[in-house]
Amino acid sequence: MKLNEIAQALGGTVHGDPNLEVDSAVHPKDSRSPRDLALAMNAELLESLKDCPARAAIVSDGAEIPAGSVDGYASVGRSRYAMAGLTRVFERPVHAEPGIHSSAVVAPDARIGDDVSIGAFVFVGAGASVGAGTTIMPHVTVGAEAVIGENCLLHPGARIGERVVLGDRVIVHQNASIGADGFSFVTPEPGSVETAKAKGRIDATNVEIVRINSIGTVILGDDTEIGACTSIDRGTISATRIGRGTKLDDLVMIGHNVEIGENCMLCGQVGVAGSSIVGDRVVLAGQVGVADHLKIGNDVVVGGCAGVASNLADREIYLGTPAIKKRDFVNQVLMLRRLESMLSDVMDLKKRFRSIESAEKKR
Repeated sequence: MKLNEIAQALGGTVHGDPNLEVDSAVHPKDSRSPRDLALAMNAELLESLKDCPARAAIVSDGAEIPAGSVDGYASVGRSRYAMAGLTRVFERPVHAEPGIHSSAVVAPDARIGDDVSIGAFVFVGAGASVGAGTTIMPHVTVGAEAVIGENCLLHPGARIGERVVLGDRVIVHQNASIGADGFSFVTPEPGSVETAKAKGRIDATNVEIVRINSIGTVILGDDTEIGACTSIDRGTISATRIGRGTKLDDLVMIGHNVEIGENCMLCGQVGVAGSSIVGDRVVLAGQVGVADHLKIGNDVVVGGCAGVASNLADREIYLGTPAIKKRDFVNQVLMLRRLESMLSDVMDLKKRFRSIESAEKKR
């Protein structure tokens, strides 16, 4: 691929030789060949181009290239966005044979679209539907009456439950579980949790725990991506829903009846308890926990390890446990830092009062 073709794909500008041939994109320190494309979009990497075998590079707009370090380069705007484009240009798609593997089990009434790849030891249940252009890697389970949209990619070990619906271009990574039953139980009489919430104390004993079946489903919107070992539980009656374009990291847990809006990002080990509603374009950083039956507004960012215990307003940053607005959290931290000096002042005042009291007694 020529440098000018790469620049065109990234919306960048070519400087120097536009016809340089490129085989692969590499970090400057990993370059071994003149046909490498050195990625030096961070300013601190520019100096490393001096000793780099690569003759072509990608840099940020306005960067000053060391003289003679490369024969041509492309300058781009937002570097991280350019990285997304670069990984598409140099992507190596998963290896998937066309058609249905001989070891796969596909129900006779399952509907399989054109140009579908179904790998070894896949199971596709009765009445299921797989859209055109979808790739199902080995050891995937697609439950009865599930609907898989077009051009989806299901990685090895993914479990798609019965009646679950996936939109178009959905990616589900290894060993994710979509459509397990929700964690929903009840006691014949008000139990320990209910009395604790109502009275602030435990007045009951859980003699028997009765299962509430999950007869709803899970619906994933178009262009969603579900990380490895993530679990999304089906709804009790209605569906658990993940909005268009939302991305879930590895090891995320989404409880039953949860609704998550469009273009959200939920990072590793986030947990959202049942029946909570998350707005559009929300970011939950790693290990955020969201309690049940809460509402998070649109365009909210919640910092890592925060515990969300109440509703959150639109377009705010929240930190801490319980999660509070950033400015309040910072004020609390500053107050804590002042406690040591405040304590020292109080101790000094106590000494002064004691000396005054002693002087009074001696009179």
